[in-house]
Amino acid sequence: MDKTLISLKHVSKKLDGEVPFTLLNDVSLEINYGEFVVVSGPSGSGKSSLLYLLGLLDLPTAGEISIKGENILLYDDKKRADVRLSEIGFVFQFHFLLPEFTALENVMLPMQKLGKLPPDVIKERASSLLESLGLKEQVNKLPRQLSGGQSQRVAIARALANSPSIILADEPTGNLDTKSTATVKSILKELTSEFNTTVIVVTHDPGFASEGDRLITVVDGRVV
Repeated sequence: MDKTLISLKHVSKKLDGEVPFTLLNDVSLEINYGEFVVVSGPSGSGKSSLLYLLGLLDLPTAGEISIKGENILLYDDKKRADVRLSEIGFVFQFHFLLPEFTALENVMLPMQKLGKLPPDVIKERASSLLESLGLKEQVNKLPRQLSGGQSQRVAIARALANSPSIILADEPTGNLDTKSTATVKSILKELTSEFNTTVIVVTHDPGFASEGDRLITVVDGRVV
């Protein structure tokens, strides 16, 4: 079996306008199954642009992006959305939990949207994910009743809901205290070893670099 999960070939992203601007310039790289990859670089270097392309939240202006050997740029919008929902989980600096739903309901949402599991199984899986992340006592709490670290762990559980092959994390510890930061790092690292999930973290935190299997540095839109 090919160990490559994600492949980028000569990918560029440019913004048109009176003054055209290049976000990414001729990026080629491969990321394997179960790899923990840290992406770093100065502010404005193109790190988040790379993550949005990997997450199918944006499309390049040139190049090819393949997931599991399939060029996803050949898909229509609906099929890309299906891949994003089933294969990719997102964790952001701000957890973006829906405030009117409990922790349990927030984790259930991606499974409900995918529509492949019956309601009782969805609820059981959401409960199990939250419990595995140390949140058994928080399942029925609203986001405003949770600490920052707890909210981020709920967001990780939500990202794992559909058993994705890829977790993309954009500054996942940017708003957390030292203890919560260590917890989130540990959880993300365990995903690669226990579930063979590929984790890609964009961060300014130098401590993350030592946690990863590989460090990718982006400067002025290029992987250096």
